[in-house]
Amino acid sequence: MAVKKERLNVYFDPALSGELGALAARRKVSKSQIVEAALAAFLSPDGADQREAAIVRRLDRLTRAVERLERDVSIGNEAMALFVKFWLTTTPPLPDELREAAQASGKERYDGFVEALGRRLAKGKTLTKEVSEDIPDRKSSV
Repeated sequence: MAVKKERLNVYFDPALSGELGALAARRKVSKSQIVEAALAAFLSPDGADQREAAIVRRLDRLTRAVERLERDVSIGNEAMALFVKFWLTTTPPLPDELREAAQASGKERYDGFVEALGRRLAKGKTLTKEVSEDIPDRKSSV
């Protein structure tokens, strides 16, 4: 038995109408079916709750990503600060006659460092991953 439907004339922005036509063609359904489903979702009393839940899930994912980023930046900052402090407190100044040779050696070592860093990053290895693996899981020890 066919369900009787009421005819309704509506007007759309030409761009929106084009998108509706393209979606209907991709999904192989009529434009009416898409508009009817969208309107039903919009008018549904729990539609707003579903949209809010979806937004909350996305915000939770973003919050976790930002927290990981903060942790990673904090680890990087602390590692750099520790290195700089150690280097500055243990490295004596060079006499003027050795400075040129030290700078040439430093450039060569720096180039090697950049090359090694590039290989390491290409493999997906990061200090953050290593540190995270080296730190005992605090949850399991609590």
